[in-house]
Amino acid sequence: MEKKSHQCRMMDRHQTQKKPRVLCLHGFRTSGEILNKLVSRWPQSVTQKLDLVFLDAKFPAQGKSDVEAIFDPPYFEWFQANQDFSEYMNFEECLAYVEDFMVENGPFDGLLGFSQGAILAAALPGMQAQGIALGKVKNKIKFLILISGAKFGGNKFGAPKLASNAFSKPIDIPSIHFIGETDFMKQESTELGEAFLDPVVIHHPRGHTVPRLG
Repeated sequence: MEKKSHQCRMMDRHQTQKKPRVLCLHGFRTSGEILNKLVSRWPQSVTQKLDLVFLDAKFPAQGKSDVEAIFDPPYFEWFQANQDFSEYMNFEECLAYVEDFMVENGPFDGLLGFSQGAILAAALPGMQAQGIALGKVKNKIKFLILISGAKFGGNKFGAPKLASNAFSKPIDIPSIHFIGETDFMKQESTELGEAFLDPVVIHHPRGHTVPRLG
């Protein structure tokens, strides 16, 4: 068999580089490895089209994880809040941590988030557009994949001060929203989708989890 020409090899590398690079933000008191395991159940026809990067949150879990019986530790959380989600702690530190990772390991085209990671990811495009977050990140976030997410400032969750205007305008980037029919955050996920222009909403029969796609 003939060796590939230099031009063909260059084209192959170019095609590989053209995969959208996606930063994946896990759920509350889980980890990047756990989210990776859940997303890896998706069909290869989906995952092979994306360059998925899974990041652990900055803060170790400050309490019991709901997934302890299923997945091994360590577990992490992006930020903390009081019981009624009216006050937030370490949110600014979380933003700086994500920003530094995106600068050092990017460029990233989009974000994928589950649960607390989806709440964070959903707020970032609006905050970036306002110059409040990701100021050192040259690339604008081009799309979002949000699983069991919610909106800061919505029915259930108050907004950290820095994110108070994240949804002051409809978010005008492509977005996919996975909403579970038995998810305890179904209403919040639906409300989040309404904050975007032309969202693609995919309903699945399960609860608060990353659904299988096939």
